[in-house]
Amino acid sequence: MKALPKSKIAAFAVGQLGWAMMSGLISNWLVYFYQPDAASQAAGQTLFIPQGRVLLGIFTVIGAITAIGRLFDAVTDPWIASLSDRCRSKNGRRIPFMKWASLPLAASTVLVFWAPVDHESTLNVVWMFVFVMAYYLAITAYCTPFNALIPELGHDQKQRLNISTAISLTFIVGTAFAYAAPVIWGALEGSLGRVLAIRVTFLLFAVLAFICMQVPVWAIREKDYVQTRPSEGSAFSSLVKTFQNGDFRIFVASDIFYWLGLTMFQTGLPFFVTSLLQLPESMSTVFFVAMTALSLVFYLPVNLLVRPLGKKKLVLLAFGIFAAAFIYTGLMGPGLGIPPVAQGFLLVVAAAFPMAIFGILPQAIVADVAECEARKTGENREGMFYAARTFAFKLGQSAAMLLFTALATIGGGTGLGYRVVAAVSGGLAALGGVLMCFFNEKRIEAGLGEGK
Repeated sequence: MKALPKSKIAAFAVGQLGWAMMSGLISNWLVYFYQPDAASQAAGQTLFIPQGRVLLGIFTVIGAITAIGRLFDAVTDPWIASLSDRCRSKNGRRIPFMKWASLPLAASTVLVFWAPVDHESTLNVVWMFVFVMAYYLAITAYCTPFNALIPELGHDQKQRLNISTAISLTFIVGTAFAYAAPVIWGALEGSLGRVLAIRVTFLLFAVLAFICMQVPVWAIREKDYVQTRPSEGSAFSSLVKTFQNGDFRIFVASDIFYWLGLTMFQTGLPFFVTSLLQLPESMSTVFFVAMTALSLVFYLPVNLLVRPLGKKKLVLLAFGIFAAAFIYTGLMGPGLGIPPVAQGFLLVVAAAFPMAIFGILPQAIVADVAECEARKTGENREGMFYAARTFAFKLGQSAAMLLFTALATIGGGTGLGYRVVAAVSGGLAALGGVLMCFFNEKRIEAGLGEGK
């Protein structure tokens, strides 16, 4: 089969830019929009749903809905992966799913924020629940086949690492765009009001994201670069076979704790800025864009370090730095005796290097494991490997949303809850690193015949 040229790698990565923007809007702003803090309410944010721990006295409405959404997402991952692995379309196994999932993903992301009643209402709760479920189904239908193309388009470890690096770059840029949303809605607030300004901003992002997600669909003819045979068997049997791989189980277990900590931290970032540092919400954009730009500086060093050190050691280093950075976040505020903006930039510097590592290497590790298994068994289940990974870490994300929305209410408006969130995130990152110690990277390299 033909090797994927650089122009096609770039076209493939543009697809990730699109869905990363949609994912960033949900991850960064859904809780901020529906469970606003005092600063956001003072700026004119409407309360659309009941606030506080109103479910069983433990969970918030937004926490429960997002947790159920991620559970639904986790359950549908293996189903979509199985459909994609068994697809016999003349256009390939993956591209047809990406083509038809793009528009529902863009539309559902916008509609999540378009609650129909301008005050607290049960109808808004139902509306949000329906479109959160639609969003998770659509993003699964796009991302699972998209990720499965990584080991299929990359015919050796170097190609797979190049593809992982390219899509990591566009993922970070897409997420940075999503973090830049306050800058855009801030410019529109004067004429549209806060809520409509936010919605129009997200609509503009969705149009751009849809165009990006269609680029690899039309730029890459899958069967020119991929030679696989559709897998057999049910989704359940394929999922069981995938988890029978011991090294994959260890990686997934470590990944769950990473996503638990990261999801809580990422969701809390706007609150850390406004409540702990007492800075304008637009500063969260400044910090994230700065973190993104600095992490990009580390992309080349990370790629160069993979060969002498291996992926495992770099991931372990990233876990350690992230754990320390998260714990530091919980200490931010007047008590440190450092100007708030300086505290924010210290976090930027600390998190940039591990952000680059986690942006590139986990996707490459899964691609290596999937390719090693395919060579061993002769069965191409790349889609299921990525689905199994997302199935597991989305269970962790579900728990993270329940934890965040519950912990964030501790101490009322004092910010204590956000400090607890940051400390717990650091502990979870440390546990992820401990589990990763047991991953046998040398066995995977031997199976690929590409040992150092």
